[in-house]
Amino acid sequence: MRFLTSITFPAIRRAIFFATALVALSTVPRTFAQASPQVKRTVLLRHDAPAPGFEAVLVRVDLPVGAREGRHTHPGLLLIHVEEGTLTLDYEGKPSTDYKPGDSVVVEPGKVHEGINKGNTPVKAIATFVIPKGATLTTQVK
Repeated sequence: MRFLTSITFPAIRRAIFFATALVALSTVPRTFAQASPQVKRTVLLRHDAPAPGFEAVLVRVDLPVGAREGRHTHPGLLLIHVEEGTLTLDYEGKPSTDYKPGDSVVVEPGKVHEGINKGNTPVKAIATFVIPKGATLTTQVK
């Protein structure tokens, strides 16, 4: 009981303020704390192409639900084969197209494009790049 008589009005106000702030912050949408799903690219094989100065690179691409690659280009030819999920491809100068398991698509060198997973299941695809030897596979575009 002595504890209650030693609490001052400013202390009670502070306690109420902090309790209110805690409740308010716990109800704020957590979108700022959630990172967007990340695309994972795994190089499976690199091999010199028959054309001098070029190489072929085989890459496994995994797009979790909601993932976007970001608009980008490649320095050479890209061949994509979808194994699982539905890949939406936004491609410069063409309508946005959905590719399902078993579908394949070619992306020409230097064309701005972006792979997006708008579906409910992860997208798994195999990509083959034919690029100048030692070139960067992907260049992001603003």
